[in-house]
Amino acid sequence: MNLYIFNETSCAAVYGIGSYIRELKEALCHSHIKVCMVCLMSKKPHFLIEEIDGIRYWHFPIRITQQWKTDYQKLIELYHRNVVYLFKLYIEDKNNLIFHFNDNQSVKLVEELKKKFNCKIVTTIHCYSWRSKMFGNYSYLTTLFSSEGNYQYNELTEDNNESYRIEKAFFETVDYIICLSKNTQQLLQNDFQIASNKTTVIYNGLTKRDPISDKSLLRQKYHIQSNLLIILFVGRLDDIKGLSHAIRAFRVILDTLPQCHFIIAGNGVFDKYMKECEDIWMHVTWTGLISKDKLYDLYSIADIGIMPSFHEQCSYVAIEMMMHGIPIIGSTSTGLKEMIIDGETGLHIPVIENNNKAEIDTSLLANKMLHLLQHPEERKNMGINARNRYLCLYSKDVFRKYMLNFYSHLYDI
Repeated sequence: MNLYIFNETSCAAVYGIGSYIRELKEALCHSHIKVCMVCLMSKKPHFLIEEIDGIRYWHFPIRITQQWKTDYQKLIELYHRNVVYLFKLYIEDKNNLIFHFNDNQSVKLVEELKKKFNCKIVTTIHCYSWRSKMFGNYSYLTTLFSSEGNYQYNELTEDNNESYRIEKAFFETVDYIICLSKNTQQLLQNDFQIASNKTTVIYNGLTKRDPISDKSLLRQKYHIQSNLLIILFVGRLDDIKGLSHAIRAFRVILDTLPQCHFIIAGNGVFDKYMKECEDIWMHVTWTGLISKDKLYDLYSIADIGIMPSFHEQCSYVAIEMMMHGIPIIGSTSTGLKEMIIDGETGLHIPVIENNNKAEIDTSLLANKMLHLLQHPEERKNMGINARNRYLCLYSKDVFRKYMLNFYSHLYDI
């Protein structure tokens, strides 16, 4: 079986999609599947096929970036046709071909591949374009659909109109769709009218790392006082992640628990969120984008994790927190709701959907944070349950089993 996994050079490669592809490659090691990586929009200066650790990497660069400022759609279609042309020339073994996409936009590329190859085409849905633009406000989305299921034009949502049209065409064109949450699968069936037998749910998996048991040594390493209660946020500094709500809630709990410290790990627009921290700067640490080893140290130190996101599919941050035995206070947005069991592995914070807005009750979030911080035994038990949930649903071994089974059934191997 010959599997070609598509990736596109972008900021997403640093975050969720990049993690997914890395874990997928790891999971398929020493299997019956021959893995090749397809790097679109590559930074390599010319078309290149290279082999690294038994995996072939196909690099398709952009040669003249100035051209992309003119007719983008026409040029991207030409780019995709050239990709298929080079595949036709250089793919040696065309038996049991699988092309695995990780975006929802490449309709023309999928169509060209189907014309030229006897193949199976699958995709993993990492996000919907409209979700980010509308802060995951599904209630508002449903008001934009007519009774016939057509997307209604609205000047404020013109971009979402186009995104929906492109994504629907893409989902109809591919052979199978991997959903990272039941929420995503349900939306595909209800609003995109995709048949249930074309979709499957396979949660993200993560290579196991045991948390460091001696937190005191780590606290000494990072000069953190032993009596401080650590709240941890990990992710892009972006409105979609709900960081403003987290900072405002933290400000509230400081009045009751001044021995709290908030660590924010991630890159983004710092100035905006620094203003939210006015007068409490000394209680907040900003790390920026840090190495995985240092991030895992912070997980081992943290007392609670906070994820007031407005949109998540199957968050690697949530999986990492569970793997390290951290109870999470997370929003009820999209896939995050099913990852966290309320009262068992963490606490839910409802997303309030109002007209075309989505919000989180900062006072309620502060109360839930305060509750966990003031009840260490409950916090400990939730952490143990979170770790067990990771082992049962989100470990690399579980992910490997389901992915191998999925690929094998495509050709009944």
